Amino acid sequence: MAPLNTARFHVTGELRVPGDKSISHRSLIFSALAEGNSRVRGILRSQDVQSTAGVLRALGVDIPELSGDISVTGVGPAGFRTPATDLDCGNSGTSARLLAGVVAGSNITGRFIGDASLSGRPMRRIKIPLEAMNARVETSATGGLPMTVHGARLQQIEFSNETSSAQVKSCVLLAALCSGIEATVREPTRSRDHTERMLAAHGVEVWVNESAVLLFGGQSLTSLDLEVPGDPSSAAFFAGLAALAPRGELLLTQVCVNETRTGFLAALTEMGASVVLDDKALKSGEWIANVRVKAGGELRGITIPPDAIPTLIDELPLLACIAAYATGETRVTGAGELRVKESDRISAVVNNLKLLGADADELPDGFVVRGTHPRLRGTVTTHGDHRLAMAFGVLATLPGNEIAIDDRDCVAVSYPEFWEDLRRVTA
Repeated sequence: MAPLNTARFHVTGELRVPGDKSISHRSLIFSALAEGNSRVRGILRSQDVQSTAGVLRALGVDIPELSGDISVTGVGPAGFRTPATDLDCGNSGTSARLLAGVVAGSNITGRFIGDASLSGRPMRRIKIPLEAMNARVETSATGGLPMTVHGARLQQIEFSNETSSAQVKSCVLLAALCSGIEATVREPTRSRDHTERMLAAHGVEVWVNESAVLLFGGQSLTSLDLEVPGDPSSAAFFAGLAALAPRGELLLTQVCVNETRTGFLAALTEMGASVVLDDKALKSGEWIANVRVKAGGELRGITIPPDAIPTLIDELPLLACIAAYATGETRVTGAGELRVKESDRISAVVNNLKLLGADADELPDGFVVRGTHPRLRGTVTTHGDHRLAMAFGVLATLPGNEIAIDDRDCVAVSYPEFWEDLRRVTA
C-alpha cells in the first residue's frame, strides 16, 4: 500500500528555520565570559535557551530579553557571583551541564534544578571530570538533579570522554577556561564541535584533531558579533517531509552545515532523496548553506553504523519515522545514548510506530524499522519530548494517516513555531 504515490499532497516554498539551539546556548554563555559587548542576532527564543539566559542572570550577568538582535556585556569568569536562588534549567541538559562547568571554574557555588525529565538525566558524567579537576559535585541519589556544584581553584586535566558527549566535553573546557588552566579532552568518536569553533571565533587558542581537543591555559575571550545560523536538527524535519512527499521542493535557507551535524542529510541522501547544498560559506567559524530538497524520490532502507551516530543523534527518531516509508529495512545500532535523552527515545519511537501500525523493533542500542508504506492511525505518546512530537508530526501530515499528538506544546523547547511552519510548507 503506497498512498503517497497517488496523493495530491506536495511541499513548496522557502523556509528559514529558527536559530541553532546548540549555538544559541553557547552564544549567551561565551558572550557572558567575554570582555566587552557582544552582539547576537537570530538567537533561538525557545524554552531551553530561555533557561540558559535565566541561569546566567542568576549568576550576575545582565542578559536582556531575548529578541532578534541583542547585546550582552560580558563579566568574565571573575564577574560571576554565587546565586541567591536555585539555578532552574527547565528541560535543558545543555544549560545544566555547560553552566556546571562555568560555576566550577569560577570558584562559586550553585544548585542546579530542572523539570522531572531533566532531573532523571545522568549528571555523573560531568561530576567525574569536575571532581578530578578539584571541584565538588553533589547529585541526587540517582545521579541526576538536584545537583550542587562547589567551585574551587581547579587543576589541569586530561580526560577521556567515553560517551563522546559534546555537553561533557564543553563542561570540561568551560571549567578550564574559567579557571585559567589547561585541559585536554579525548574522545573515541568526534562529537559536535560548536564549543571549539566558538572559542576560536572569540580569539581563544584551541588545538583540535579527530580524537582530542586541547585548550591552553591563561586565555580570555574577546567580544564577538554573531549571527546564529538555522538549526540543522530543526531543518531535518522539513527535509524529511520533502523526501516523503510525492511532489514539490523545499529550500531551507541559512542552515548550519557543520560536518558534525550533517549526518541526517547524508543518511537522507543515501536513502535516495535529492539533497543539494547551495551557497556554502564560513561565518563566525561555522559552515552555513541553503539546503534544497526535492520531493518524489524512491526511498530505500539503510544501515547507520555506530561511528556515524554522533552526527545525527537528535534526528534518529525522525529517521525511524521516515524509514516506515522506505523500501526494505533500516537498522540503527550504537545509539544507546538515545535512552537518556528527554525520554527513552529508542523505546518511545518504536512503541509509537508499532501502536500506529508500522513494523519496528527495539534493539538494546538502537532499532530496526521495516518499510511497509503503512496508513498510520492512533495517538502518539510524546513523553513531553519535543523531538518525538515533531517527528510524528511530520508523519501526521501525510495523506491517509490519522495521527494525534498527545502533547503538541512540548515543541516549544526547541521550535515554538513548528506547527505553523509545517502548515505553511504543505498549504
